[in-house]
Amino acid sequence: MGATIDVGGRLVGEGHPPYIIAEACINHQGDIEIAKKMTYVAHAMGCDAIKFQMHVLDDEMLREAPQSQNFEEPLYDTLHKTNLPLAAHKELIRLCKSLGIHYLCTPFSKASADIVAALAPPAIKVGSGELTNIPLQKHIASKGFPMIVSTGMTTLDEVKETVGALKSTGVPFALTHCVSAYPCPYDRVNLGNIPRYREMFGVPVGLSDHSVGIYTSLGSIALGACVVEKHFTLDRSWPGPDHKSSIEPYELGELVRGCRAVFEAGGATREIFPEEKEIVAWARESVVSVADIKKGATITAAMVTVKRPSPGPGAIPAKHLDDVIGKTAKAAIACDRQLHWSEIG
Repeated sequence: MGATIDVGGRLVGEGHPPYIIAEACINHQGDIEIAKKMTYVAHAMGCDAIKFQMHVLDDEMLREAPQSQNFEEPLYDTLHKTNLPLAAHKELIRLCKSLGIHYLCTPFSKASADIVAALAPPAIKVGSGELTNIPLQKHIASKGFPMIVSTGMTTLDEVKETVGALKSTGVPFALTHCVSAYPCPYDRVNLGNIPRYREMFGVPVGLSDHSVGIYTSLGSIALGACVVEKHFTLDRSWPGPDHKSSIEPYELGELVRGCRAVFEAGGATREIFPEEKEIVAWARESVVSVADIKKGATITAAMVTVKRPSPGPGAIPAKHLDDVIGKTAKAAIACDRQLHWSEIG
């Protein structure tokens, strides 16, 4: 069994069902009622957690920070408009506890990390933008909560550096492979980094998925992802930087069901299962006669072939066809019937 972390009593890691995080990001538009509805949806769709963001903007960024193409207005202004107040986060925590879904939250600075830690979440999620912010990573680690750390927009050497820093703290953590493009083209996803990280770092590894739809998330489970984080929205047509690269509620449900189905299908046992046995009774072949065979005759290839059904007691399995040819019929054998070992010698 591989490495695991304990997230609110839920073991996350190799051999355990995937931990599915519905990433609300700022798709609630800063409206607590939308955030609550998203929480109800995430729970109804079977997610393990819903994740929000905590911004203390003046501790986090300069006002003149550049914006990427998915933002229609300055980053600072967008985050200011959509930042939920602390009271709203506390209300969301109460709702999550009443429903039985984990509340997670991503901080972006030491000040916001202090606020998130005071809310006592089951784990702290750290975004890709903070992967190389080792002082912040260590500050979050000092809070003592398990961490789930995304690795988008970084080099492998940078990931190694941060992993080393986190391991030095002793905090339990998982990594999520990520490509921070919105949306991420399929040929940039590089799911092979999931088993690569697991082998290199010996920690639970998942996927923070920004690609269109749910395909790559499902594929990640087949490669051993134990965490899947996916942006979701109540309506992809709403204005905002993340809606277009998010999935809608029905897709979120398919994501959860699909990930768990792929996980259940991931074993490596090779045996005849009980559910297959009634099929075995007719689906295999046995050696049969295609001509009347007289007693004492030498059996030739023209006299026999293989056909369904499977051989019953004493009948000759198809794999022994060549062993029958050249044998002598010890009794008369009618055309079109299974041959038995007792009839040849």
